Amino acid sequence: MPPTQAESVIRSIIREIGQECAAHGEIVSETLIAFMVKAVVLDPSNGFNMDRTLMKSDVQNLVKLCMTRLLDTKNPSLDTIKMQVYFDMNYTNRVEFLEEHHRVLESRLGSVTREITDNRACAKEELESLYRKIISYVLLRSGLGSPTDIKTVREVTAALQSVFPQAELGTFLTLSKKDKERQLKELTMIVTGIRLFNRDCGKGGEGIDDSIPATMQHIDYQLETARSQVYRYTAILEKAANDPLMRAELQPYMLKEALYNIRQYEVFLQIILSDIITGAQEVEMMTKQLGAHLEQLKMTIKSKIAVPTSQVFPIFIALSTLWTSLQDETIVVGVLSNLFTHIQPFLGAHELYFPERVMQCHLNGATVKTDVCRMKEHMEDRVNVADFRKLEWLFPETTANFDKLLIQYRGFCAYTFAATDGLLLPGNPAIGILKYKEKYYTFNSKDAAYSFAENPEHYIDIVREKAKKNTELIQLLELHQQFETFIPYSQMRDADKHYIKPITKCESSTQTNTHILPPTIVRSYEWNEWELRRKAIKLANLRQKVTHSVQTDLSHLRRENCSQVYPPKDTSTQSMREDSTGVPRPQIYLAGLRGGKSEITDEVKVNLTRDVDET
Repeated sequence: MPPTQAESVIRSIIREIGQECAAHGEIVSETLIAFMVKAVVLDPSNGFNMDRTLMKSDVQNLVKLCMTRLLDTKNPSLDTIKMQVYFDMNYTNRVEFLEEHHRVLESRLGSVTREITDNRACAKEELESLYRKIISYVLLRSGLGSPTDIKTVREVTAALQSVFPQAELGTFLTLSKKDKERQLKELTMIVTGIRLFNRDCGKGGEGIDDSIPATMQHIDYQLETARSQVYRYTAILEKAANDPLMRAELQPYMLKEALYNIRQYEVFLQIILSDIITGAQEVEMMTKQLGAHLEQLKMTIKSKIAVPTSQVFPIFIALSTLWTSLQDETIVVGVLSNLFTHIQPFLGAHELYFPERVMQCHLNGATVKTDVCRMKEHMEDRVNVADFRKLEWLFPETTANFDKLLIQYRGFCAYTFAATDGLLLPGNPAIGILKYKEKYYTFNSKDAAYSFAENPEHYIDIVREKAKKNTELIQLLELHQQFETFIPYSQMRDADKHYIKPITKCESSTQTNTHILPPTIVRSYEWNEWELRRKAIKLANLRQKVTHSVQTDLSHLRRENCSQVYPPKDTSTQSMREDSTGVPRPQIYLAGLRGGKSEITDEVKVNLTRDVDET
C-alpha cells in the first residue's frame, strides 16, 4: 500500500474510533487513539500481520479491539498509557519552555509596541496619550503588578518620570523604530530596578510578588508515597510467586499492571522534581546576586540628593535582569506543578482494585524491602570477570563515566523481568554492568547476572515480547529503539544524548576548524518592509532636490587653509671598509716680504716640507 494511502486509512480509523468513543460518552484525543492503534497491532495475541495489507474485516476488528481497551476506564494499563501520552504532549525542558515563553510575551507586546513606535503625536492630548501607553508597556513588560491596580500604576508613573519625563517625548519621536524599541526596553529595565530598590527600602514595590511556589516539598512527599506503594506491590508479587493459591486468587497480571502504573508515575515525578531542584538552585544563586546589587545600590546612593545616572542605571538594569530570571523560574515551577497535578488522576485504579484492607491482608508474612535495601544486600557480590572470556563487564573503579552510562530498561534487572513474567526490580551497578552489543545491562543479584550472561538474546527477546503485550512498557523501560514508532517527542529531541560510551582504555582528542566557510552576513539587509519603504521615500525626495552655494565678499579668501610638505630626509651610505693615509704636512715660508733697507724687495721662498720617506 502506498504511504499516502496508508496514512489516509490510518486517519480514517482514528476518526472512526474517536466518533465511537464520543458516542459512548468518552472523549479521547487523537494522539491517544493513534497510540492505542499501534499497541493493538503490536500485540501478537490479536493476530495482525504487519507485512500484509489490512482487509475490511481486519479494520473492523482493529476498531473493536481499540474501543474495548479505550472504554475500559478501570484498567491500570490504560491509565498508564494515558499518563504517558499526557506527559509526552505537555512536558518540555526548561530551556525550550523559557524560549517559547519569551516568544509568546514578545508577540503579546507586539501590538502595544507598534502603537508606540508608529505614533506621530503632535498635539498635547496625543502626547499625553502616548505617555500613558509607554507606562502601560513598561508595566506589562516588567510583569510586576496588575495594570488595573491604581497604586502600581502611580508608582510606575513616578519611577518613569524620574528617568524619562514627558518633555522628552519630542526627542523620542525623532528616533528610528529600532532605537525606539531599544529605548523602551531600557526604560522598562530601569523602572523595574527602581521599583525593586523601593521595595527593598520599604517605600514602594506595590504588586510585586517574589514567592516561588513551594511545590518541591509536596512533590517529594508524593514521590516517597509512590515508592512506598511500589515496595508493597513488589513484596506481594514476590510472595505470590511462591504461593500458587495466592497467585490464583490475586490475579497477579492486574497487580503487575498497577506496579507499572505506579513505577511510571515515579519516573515522571523524578523528572519533575529534578527540574524543580535545578530551578531552586538557580533561584538561590540569583537571590544572593540580587541582595549584593541592592547593597551596592544603597552604598552608592546613601543620603545623596543627586547621583550620576552612569553610576545607578547599570545597577538598576542588573536588578531588572535578575528579577526577570527569577520570574522565569517561578513560571517554570508553576508549569511543572500544574503538570504534576494533572498526572495524579491517572492513579485512580489503585484505590479501586487494591484498597488498604486488601493490601494489608496480602502483606501478612511478606517482607517489604526498599530499592536501597535490595542494593545493600548484594553490594559485596560482584561478578568475577575471569568467568567470562567473550563478555565485557564495567565497574566503577575502571570506568571514568560510570554514572553517566545509559542503562537498558531504565536500570531494572532484565533477567528478573524475563524470568518472573514482568516483575520490576532495580539493578545494582556495583555488581557489574554487562556490555553487550554496545548496550549496558544491570542486575539485582550476582546469580541474575550470570544467568543473563549465558544467553542474553533469549532474555532480550522475552522482554520485547512482553512489551508487545503491555505497550506501556515501551516507554517505561525505554524500548524505543526496538519500537521506533513509539519514540516520544521529548526523547526524539534528546536522541543524541542517549548513547554515552564508557571511557575505559585511552584518551583521544581531535581538532576542527571553527569557521570553514567565509561569513556571508549582509550588513545592508533589512527585514522590515516599512523601513525599506521609508528609505525609498528618502531617496525619491533626494532626487528632486538641488544644492546651491553662494560666495560673499566677506567670506572671500577668509577660510583657513593648511598644507603639508615632506622635508628632505637625511641619507647616508656605508662602504665596506674605512681607511686613511698619512702624508707630510706642507711647510713653506716666504721671507723678505716686509722689505728692507734697499728699495728693491727680495722675496725668498723657503720650503721646509719633509720628504715622504722621512715621515
